[in-house]
Amino acid sequence: MKASLQQISEATGFSTATVSNALNHKRGVNAETASRILEAARRLGYFSTAKINAVRFVQYKSSGLVVADTPFFAALAKGIEQECRTLGIEAILTVISRSDPDFDTLLEQVLGDVSCGVVLLATEATEEDMELFSRAQAPLLLLDNWPESACASALLISNTDSACHAVEYLIEKGHREIGYLKSSVRIKNFFYRQEGYRRAFALHGLDAREEFEVPLPPETSQAWHAMSRWLEEKPRLPTAFFADNDNIALGALKAFAEHGIRVPQDVSIIGFDDMPFAEFSTPPLTTVQVEKEEMGRLAVRILTDRARAGLSSATKTQICTRLVERDSVCPPVLTQKEETT
Repeated sequence: MKASLQQISEATGFSTATVSNALNHKRGVNAETASRILEAARRLGYFSTAKINAVRFVQYKSSGLVVADTPFFAALAKGIEQECRTLGIEAILTVISRSDPDFDTLLEQVLGDVSCGVVLLATEATEEDMELFSRAQAPLLLLDNWPESACASALLISNTDSACHAVEYLIEKGHREIGYLKSSVRIKNFFYRQEGYRRAFALHGLDAREEFEVPLPPETSQAWHAMSRWLEEKPRLPTAFFADNDNIALGALKAFAEHGIRVPQDVSIIGFDDMPFAEFSTPPLTTVQVEKEEMGRLAVRILTDRARAGLSSATKTQICTRLVERDSVCPPVLTQKEETT
């Protein structure tokens, strides 16, 4: 049975009027109070009787510098649409940007429709944004980010483990000086990948050298120009690089080619995401593959299963990756020479 306003009032200590205002997102209820009321409402099953008739895939843009209309987003959307078709429910695509003049109204509408589950691509979301999401009445699953407050369930990429395994692959090839092509725009995914990069060094008793960390924009053409400027300073190169994403890796490949640096003979490189262009780059890029369509399908299954079961506690699910070996990595030159002597 659906919980009543009186039951939520008794559980929280707030009046039924305040409870009603919070559940309807009316002004005059501060964020902390609203969060407590909504959490109690979820715990007591206030929203659990609502049937999901559709799943809304929300592309949330905070800065727009990382999340864009890329093949990554398209593949997630395809997976979500496929799973919705299998379940016989509608899939709806919505883009919400912090810069939109009607941002507050649109977000309130999306998060307030209890008949429509929400899969929200939260790649760029900050903890402040997460506070807004915590007020959702609609069944909600965050994709590609996890709030420290654990205010909602989430489906994530296993960023730390995946990055660690990628760097360990380079170490197994004989590399000891491994640089980091680090996105200049820092989101949680990139922090976790940096953690994995450093973990691999620690596991093998190696030191990550700051001089080999190169901050680059996460967009290909900008990464290319920034990498070219770094190379013009004639720095000492490591024998390999791990890149935060494939866009950065592709920009670096173009800069290396223009400066006469051969990949992988002079320097090896690994990307992350396995975007469609990765197998067609010169050379084809070794990268960490994220099963994007499968991630979209799994997001819908988690969301609908939780709603059907009336679960209220937040859970975190990580999807594993695999390394796709192509032609951008080989043993360092010294190691090759040692093997032939």
